Amino acid sequence: MYKHFLKPILFRFNPETAHNMIFSTLSFLRHVPFARSIVRALYHRDSPSLEREVFGITFPNPVGLAGGLDKNGEFYNDMANFGFGFVEIGSLTPLPQDGNAKPRCWRVPGDRAIINRFGINNKGVRNAVEHLKKVRPEVVVAANISKNSNSINEEASKDYETSFSLLYDFVDMFVVNVSCPNVVGLTALQDIGFLSDIVDRLLDLRMLYDNYRPILLKVSPDLSHEQLDEIIDYCLRSGIDGIVAGNTTRSREGLTSISPEKIEEIGNGGMSGAPVHKKNLELVRYVHEKSSGKLPIIGVGGIMSPEDAKDMIDAGASLVEIYTGFIYEGPGLVKRIIKHLEESEKNSKAEA
Repeated sequence: MYKHFLKPILFRFNPETAHNMIFSTLSFLRHVPFARSIVRALYHRDSPSLEREVFGITFPNPVGLAGGLDKNGEFYNDMANFGFGFVEIGSLTPLPQDGNAKPRCWRVPGDRAIINRFGINNKGVRNAVEHLKKVRPEVVVAANISKNSNSINEEASKDYETSFSLLYDFVDMFVVNVSCPNVVGLTALQDIGFLSDIVDRLLDLRMLYDNYRPILLKVSPDLSHEQLDEIIDYCLRSGIDGIVAGNTTRSREGLTSISPEKIEEIGNGGMSGAPVHKKNLELVRYVHEKSSGKLPIIGVGGIMSPEDAKDMIDAGASLVEIYTGFIYEGPGLVKRIIKHLEESEKNSKAEA
């Protein structure tokens, strides 16, 4: 129904308008009797064989929603109805911010890609906390946190500390976003000097709490191996619990359906979707091998099919996340991935 009916309608609108339409519909469905049960009957799939413990957390299945779709942490339970084993909310910043000027998002249907430069538009961390207090999560929630765009890098750690402390009692784990290419200067925080200042403070702050919340680092696929080596070494020494590999890319490699002139017209922004899969897959494989499998990895980037998800897991990911695949393939993709992983696991056991 999605690909043949809803998608053609939604794709008539610009991506941001379509996004708002979808989430307005989800809000409306909360008040429709049996709507939740119908959605879950269509898309949710229990899979005891795929349940796994990672970061000390039990995940009902390894397929999560990547950060950026539920920007404000208001739809985690709605998204869980589509079968996700966990939901990453955000990115969230201490203060609300409008993000970059519009237009700021483009689809490239011929390549099943999206280019965006939203600039981490969100209602602020306190809005998310109020919603988390009001609506108890029925799914594992990861909070993606970042700095406000107008905060200078030398004081960025304060922004991360603020969001971390406000969210700590209401989420299951954290993703430290220092790799979004759509905020000026943010990727510079992957420099080990800035990075250690931010993460060391969060690790120290975590010691003040009774409950343990895993802290993950989201890295860019545009990093050199030398930069990655420094980050991996730091993560292994510091106590970071895992890596999210990776973010969107500044590269336009793999775009074949639009002209160089159109690419130039779109300009800056992070690209996601099918063209980034190979690059992010290699990122997952590199982190896994370089860390000797000691750093659990969430593999994300260009997962457009069940086979893509399996490739990420085979490369070393413990969990996977989807975003652009959800937009192009629809909510049924989650269930199809879970079925494929179940069959692959069954076949592996039979061969053994």
